[in-house]
Amino acid sequence: MGLSNLGIFHTVIGILAIVAALISFINFGKISLSKLSGKIYFYATVVTSLTALGFTKHGAFNPGHIFSLFIVVLVVIAFILHLKKKGNTKVRFFENFLLSFSFFLSLVPTVNETLTRVPLGHPLAKDPTAPIIQQVLLIFFVLFIAGSVFQFIKQRKLNRSLSETN
Repeated sequence: MGLSNLGIFHTVIGILAIVAALISFINFGKISLSKLSGKIYFYATVVTSLTALGFTKHGAFNPGHIFSLFIVVLVVIAFILHLKKKGNTKVRFFENFLLSFSFFLSLVPTVNETLTRVPLGHPLAKDPTAPIIQQVLLIFFVLFIAGSVFQFIKQRKLNRSLSETN
């Protein structure tokens, strides 16, 4: 497997981001930036994405780097929306979607790297085009779509109930 110190740090922080997101999804039905788990997801995702810029298989800036920067942009925009618009407004729909989308996109390299490395010596996939990687990513995509619909419905109900009380 042979991870560098940067690779180990990147992996540990990335796992922390995934765990924080899952805790937030389970507890709140979304990545909630107002809760500790959401804050951990945000900061750990930014660090993980930025440390990914230190990796290069081809010796130069590559599509993986663009992917990492795109994830940073998504979470930063969500964070700005969170700070600028307090309360449960229409902005929450975008914030929820951007955070969920960033989580899904973070899983793409995670799945690729994990399945092409483990188990050690006999990885489950030879390369990112392997059927098992495509199948796992399809499952995660379906979960992302279902989760986004769930979040939309939940947020719409929350917004309606708050507008009725005001």
